[in-house]
Amino acid sequence: MLPAGWLIAAVVVAILLTIWVTFTVTRLDRLHAKVDAAQAALDAQLVRRAAALLQLAEISGAHLSDGRTFELASVAREALQSDPPDRQAVENRVGRCVASLADVRDALPPAAVAELSEAATRVVIARRFFNDTVRDTRTLRARRMPRLLHLAGRRELPQFFDIDDSGLLDGLPT
Repeated sequence: MLPAGWLIAAVVVAILLTIWVTFTVTRLDRLHAKVDAAQAALDAQLVRRAAALLQLAEISGAHLSDGRTFELASVAREALQSDPPDRQAVENRVGRCVASLADVRDALPPAAVAELSEAATRVVIARRFFNDTVRDTRTLRARRMPRLLHLAGRRELPQFFDIDDSGLLDGLPT
């Protein structure tokens, strides 16, 4: 038999390991919930930006050519109806349309420009928050013990949402 000291040490190690696994599983669960919440917030901001672009395209006093109005409206409608697999490409087109309005912003109604600018700013913030949350989740899931013990269960590995928003705010007032 084992001496009492070895038995106590084994029990302490088992308790510590159980506490660590429980802590890690709880943290992973919270991170996945945070990813889901950040995804919902990002989706809401993307919808808000597309709706603001559509509203701007439909305003009669926008002083835009018919071709440009049609392009803005069709891109905005496509973004409002897009599915997740092709969402990034559609949102990149929306971003390019928003950035293309910088040269005519003085001719646009100020309220519509302010709404579009605020929506574009919120998309940038929501995307950064979402990608930070995804990074934290992926980092924890990539560690050896969570991987070996399958602590994430059957949840899919969250994916980053990468769109080009570098030129969105350059020409629009904030």
